[in-house]
Formats: sequence, C-alpha cells, structure tokens
Amino acid sequence: MPSHLRLTPLVSLCAFALPAIATDCVILLHGLARTTASMEKAAEAFAEQGYAVVNIGYPSRDHRIEDLAPIAIERGLDACPDEGKINFYTHSLGGILVRFYLEHNEIDRLGRVVMVAPPNRGSQVVDNFKSMPGFGVLNGPAGAQLGTGANSVPLSLGPVEYPVGVVAGTQTFNPILSQFLPNPDDGKVSVESTKIDGMTDFIALPHSHPFIMKAPDTISQAIAFIETGSFLHGVEAGAESQPPDQRLRP
Repeated sequence: MPSHLRLTPLVSLCAFALPAIATDCVILLHGLARTTASMEKAAEAFAEQGYAVVNIGYPSRDHRIEDLAPIAIERGLDACPDEGKINFYTHSLGGILVRFYLEHNEIDRLGRVVMVAPPNRGSQVVDNFKSMPGFGVLNGPAGAQLGTGANSVPLSLGPVEYPVGVVAGTQTFNPILSQFLPNPDDGKVSVESTKIDGMTDFIALPHSHPFIMKAPDTISQAIAFIETGSFLHGVEAGAESQPPDQRLRP
C-alpha cells in the first residue's frame, strides 16, 4: 500500500481496555462520513464486558474501499492484544471494509463479526443520487461504490465464510430517501440489502441508519452475538423496552 495512505492525518485511533484481563479484542469501524464518536457508546459497553476495545477512525470520504480497508483494519489489528480472539463491530461502510479485507487477507485469530446496517447488496439510494451535484463531496469515492450497479463493491464480494451477525434497521426519518428503497428500510439501506450469503444470524430492530449503531438494544445484541454466536430473539431480546431513535444523539 502507498505510504501516503498509511500516514494520512485523518486516521485516528482510540483504545479502551481493562487492566491485565482483556485479551479478546473488539475492533469498531464507523460508517461513511462518521467518526469514532458515533461508536463511543458501543466502545464503552464492550469495555465494560472485559474486552480490549479499539475504536478506529479512518478517512471514509477520501479514498476508495480497496484503500480504506487496509488503512482501517490493519491499524485495528496492530492495536489488539497479541493473544485472544479478534472480533469486529461495524456500522454501514465499516462492514463492507471487513468483507473486502477478509476476501483478500486472513486474520488468524478471527472471532465473530457484527455488521450493523451494512449495504451488503448495495443501496438504491446511491444509484439514484450519485450523479447529483455534491454527492462526491459528501460521500467521497467509497460512497459511489456502494450502489447496485456494475461498479458495486459489495456485489463483487463473495459469501462470508466466518461467523457474521447482521443487524438491520426498520425505522426511517428520511422519507425522501426511503422512497427509493424497498420497504422496510432504515432510510439508507433496505432490510433485504443488509443480508449476505453465509451469515450466521440476522435480526431487525426499530432504528434508523444514523442511530442504530448506538442504540442500547443493538449493542446488547452485538455483545450477545460476539459472546455466543447468536442474537437474542423473541421476548428475551426486550426490543419493546428500548428507547426510540429520536432520544439518541449523533
């Protein structure tokens, strides 16, 4: 990889760990045009469970997916302990980075991967808006690769062959974008488009794309999957008691 990509000042790293006892690691990867701040609630929750937590910031709007994947993931791998499993908690584009990286590389101590609202089958929102003025400024080259057309990176990737749990959102606060998506959707990605061949488990929760990664029930489900290999389904999940997205903050 060109050295200027590795040294970009927009890549930041935040690490949380409990003294001495944290060996299994969770790497957090935010979504397109977001920062590590959007993953802080999840970082704190995983740290409280005893994981070594690495919350990665990467320049999501500056490079293509094939460059972003090693930038983000290799920084995370370098920060994890030398022993224990390496797990991932991702939001949106972050999940595609993991898929791309693992299609071309191996992680010897790979544990489980939770993908929250990933555009695994692309998004029709990108198809309809990528040619509009300002799209490139807001979403960068990686954003244009998340559609359903010929240059779709998600559609170019094969089935997953490692434990993956997918969390989809069913609530939207953006009716303009939702009209371009098959319902149900989260305002950016349809529920069906989050699914991927080979996934271990799947669950849909009543949250919108910008907030789902920090919702308490999403984080609880992610912890359950990383610890047991499956989500909590039915009454056990307690989704009805969780706060609606409008109470969450960016």
